[in-house]
Amino acid sequence: MDNRNSIKFIQAKSILSKLSHTDSWFGISYNMNLYRGCQHGCIYCDTRSECYGINDISQISIKENAIDLLQKELSSKRKQKATIGTGSMNDPYMPIEKEIKLTRKALEVINKYKYPVHIITKSNLVERDVDLLEEISKTYSAVSFTITTFDDNISKQIEPFAPSSSLRFKAIETLAKKGIYTGITLMPILPFINDNVENIKSIIRKAKDSGASYILPAFGLTLRKGSREYFYTELDRSYIGLRAKYEAYFQERYICPSPNYQKLQEVFETEIQKCNIKSQMEFYRPKEETQLKMF
Repeated sequence: MDNRNSIKFIQAKSILSKLSHTDSWFGISYNMNLYRGCQHGCIYCDTRSECYGINDISQISIKENAIDLLQKELSSKRKQKATIGTGSMNDPYMPIEKEIKLTRKALEVINKYKYPVHIITKSNLVERDVDLLEEISKTYSAVSFTITTFDDNISKQIEPFAPSSSLRFKAIETLAKKGIYTGITLMPILPFINDNVENIKSIIRKAKDSGASYILPAFGLTLRKGSREYFYTELDRSYIGLRAKYEAYFQERYICPSPNYQKLQEVFETEIQKCNIKSQMEFYRPKEETQLKMF
């Protein structure tokens, strides 16, 4: 997906936003969004929510001064060395990245200043940057692949312009073989679509075969004004009759857990123990300076 009419260049005022506290799921202290909008077209994307003010997320804005800003911000001694996260509001490896290479250029700066990084993506394009990720791993680098379904046909329906789930598993294997800390964000799991035991078991077993170190699950999805309307429109297109079931079951709720939540959680815990996969990440911790003590 690459509609030139939906791509523009903008100037950003800053590129790193400091979180009030380190994220307990992903270990992130700084958010970095090099682009605005996303090309993957996932039908459940929360970024469409009105509260973010982005409106049409298929309109891609490229922050053309992003690398200069990152260089300036990381060179400042006032910046505490903590994990930089990217992939929360858009995918840093969406198709335009192959040409623009903003993410790769940002990783070069991050490596230069020895900052830790956590990338969240649905794209196997991240394999291109394995050389930089190996270098950053000397400090800390993690790559989490969002995988919601084992079935490539379902992933094509709910994540229409993202690489297939099978390609993401292959990317996990590539990175893991290079010693890069990698795993899966198993979210969202959509009620009445992919919230079944076989899907969860298949993802965990394939994750083990691919060398994933962790899986972070969320058995449900979030729907707010903006994202809800788009999601329901897409349900009408691909899952006839399911919208009425959502409206009856969840009404206007923001958090929409799977009706199978308890069963899925139990299966998940059993399977990850069998496969020796963690349900939490290991976060970056600065190396403590050791001092010789004199007695």
